[in-house]
Parts: sequence; C-alpha cells; structure tokens
Amino acid sequence: LISSCCIVYSRVGIMVSLNVPDNYGYVVLGAGVLPVLTGIYLSGAVMKARKDYDVQYPNLYAVPKLHKDADAFNRVQRGHQNYLEGSDSYAIMTLVGGLKHPLACSIGSVCFCIGSVLYMTGYKDANLDVKTARYKKGGGIKWIGFLTSLISCCKLGYDLIKG
Repeated sequence: LISSCCIVYSRVGIMVSLNVPDNYGYVVLGAGVLPVLTGIYLSGAVMKARKDYDVQYPNLYAVPKLHKDADAFNRVQRGHQNYLEGSDSYAIMTLVGGLKHPLACSIGSVCFCIGSVLYMTGYKDANLDVKTARYKKGGGIKWIGFLTSLISCCKLGYDLIKG
C-alpha cells in the first residue's frame, strides 16, 4: 500500500511526486520528533549535572583536579554526547530505510531513543564500572534500533540497484 505525497516548487515550475508506503507517518515521527524529544531529555540531565557538580560554561567536559566531581559530570556528559554522535546518521537511515520497511523502522526508533536514555542512565551510575556501565541498564537496545534502520536502508539501496 502506497500513499502519495506531492512537493511543488513553483519558482522553476517543477513538480516532484514521491510515493511513500502506508504507515510512513510513523517513520517521520520516529526519525524526526522522537529523537528531538530524546535529545531534550538527555540535555536536561546534563544541565542538571552542570548545576549539581558546578561545571560552568563554556567547558564541555569537567577537568579532573580542577572540578571536584569531574568524573561524575563527565559520565553524564559522555552519555549525552554518545547520543549526539549517532542521532544524525540514525535519522537519515530511518527516513530512507523506512521507505522499504516503515513499521520496522518505526519500532526501531523507539528502541533507539529508549536505549539512548538507558545508555546514559547506566553510564552516569558511578557504582558501575565505566567500561561496561552503559550497557548494564539496558543501553544495548539502542543498537537494535540503529541496526534495524541500517539494514532497512541497505535493503532499499540494494533493491534500487537491482531494479
């Protein structure tokens, strides 16, 4: 089942028609809206940590020996930074891969965003070893979402090449 979407650019007189699968609206929400809300939530945790650990701007990270709780703050900041490092490629792969597998990519978006929050939750827990903390509280599910979009995107590319 395919829905149609028309984009008109009147200045040059070109009209482009893009057919998208049913349920593609969920892909748009999952790749466009949900990651923004996740980013806002994660940045809120960093702002709270800045206040709690007295790390002032413009410092991106706390400096050990200069900031008393540098490691505690840096763990929160690193959890957020990890999300930022992958969210742009994730959104692109989801929007493209969702043209082939819209429901899988939509569900993957939920896994990616919830997994990103759980990744930070584990990473900032100073009671856990820093090398494994990010996955101790469920952060690994973000990779289910990431790989779902990657595979869907690859599948679409392959199908377009094979015609």
